[in-house]
Amino acid sequence: MNSNKQSFFIDGEWQEPASSARIEVINATTEEVIGVVPEGREADIDRAVAAARRALQSPSWGGLSPAERSKAMLRFADAIEKRGPELARSVSMQNGMPINVADQLESGFVVAMLRYYAALAKDMVVEESRPSPMGFTSLVRREPVGVVGAIVPWNFPVALSMMKIGPALAAGCTIVLKPSPGTVLDSYILADAAEEAQLPAGVVNWVPGGRELGAYLVTHPGIDKVAFTGSTAAGRIIAQECGRLLRPVTLELGGKSAAIVLEDADLGALVQGLPTASVLNNGQACFSCTRILAPASRYDEVVEAVAGAVSALVVGDPLERTTQIGPMASAIHRDRVQGYVEKGKGEARLVAGGSKVDRERGWFVQPTVFADVDNSATIAREEIFGPVLAIIRYDGEDDAVRIANESEYGLGGTIWSTDRAHAAELARRIDTGTLGINGYMPDLNAPFGGIKASGLGRELGPESVAGYQRYKSIYQLG
Repeated sequence: MNSNKQSFFIDGEWQEPASSARIEVINATTEEVIGVVPEGREADIDRAVAAARRALQSPSWGGLSPAERSKAMLRFADAIEKRGPELARSVSMQNGMPINVADQLESGFVVAMLRYYAALAKDMVVEESRPSPMGFTSLVRREPVGVVGAIVPWNFPVALSMMKIGPALAAGCTIVLKPSPGTVLDSYILADAAEEAQLPAGVVNWVPGGRELGAYLVTHPGIDKVAFTGSTAAGRIIAQECGRLLRPVTLELGGKSAAIVLEDADLGALVQGLPTASVLNNGQACFSCTRILAPASRYDEVVEAVAGAVSALVVGDPLERTTQIGPMASAIHRDRVQGYVEKGKGEARLVAGGSKVDRERGWFVQPTVFADVDNSATIAREEIFGPVLAIIRYDGEDDAVRIANESEYGLGGTIWSTDRAHAAELARRIDTGTLGINGYMPDLNAPFGGIKASGLGRELGPESVAGYQRYKSIYQLG
């Protein structure tokens, strides 16, 4: 695969870039260049925002009813579905995601998500009449917030894009999306699908680029709302800028989630669910449960089970169906994760992995497990974003809750128990935005997002649409 692109998808057509700057896309497994695309500049963002503004105000999009928008979204979903295998393969090559995961989350889940929001749009109530206790009637309207500036990272580039595109389109917004320079080829596939679906010009526009371009998009005077997924450090800066501008913002940021293994847990179920809950996408997932909290009474048993399960994970080419752990998304990120592994060797007891993967090419990190970890250790506090797990001992469930909550983050988490009702009761005590019982998988119909340093606002579920709407009250006094 070698994909060379010369243009951007702006205003419903392929337009020449404002400069000759280019982004080289590297295969995470072979370290070979697999594509070259234009790198966006401020002038490209200006054109994209202007196109989105025109679409917002045009009869072809702004004048559509919610049911008509729904039909356009369904056409878009059908066009994406046809390109599902191509999308999955593209993502796997760029960021190292195992192809089985890419098939599920960067293809099937994306199509289901867009159809979900199309269904919400079809039945959307835009205006309602409310009798006032003051003796008159008010009309309450839900209107699109306007032009959305969206910034997505490299770890789940398609799914995280659709978490913004889906609810934005359902609400009637238009969008300018900046993909990460590490994963841009998939955005061209989505743009092809948008063109085939005949989405009205300017409704969705893609301009890839780096941090400087993202900063320009966030503060652009033509943007009405910002939707960002990425690091907590970057999210704080964006929140500060949006606060200054009084601009609505949704932030889905980092995590350091805890998996609480209760005394009655089925360790077989834990081992089976671990690849999704703790090392999904090679550990490059914000909600990963990388802190494993084990009861003192079963600590050694849990350590043995987790270490054995992680050691058995198949590391290799992400395009191979047997691969469970692929490479990190970049050489820089590989070195960062490996640095945490070396740090962990001085903080805790290494029980699995820890060595460099014996491959000539590719940005691989061996799946690693540390035991006897204190919750104050660096590997227990900081988001590593790789296949590195820390097993922490607790004494009693109150202690487990305390340890789980002693984190600046609050995005995900799991509880493992054969008593689901008891696990649910314990889940209510954990300070986090989402939590799974005996497994973890975000639900299309439930809000997803974090608290504390893990973000602001919610994606997924009907709640996310409200983040792309503004309210207007019309008081009918006579």
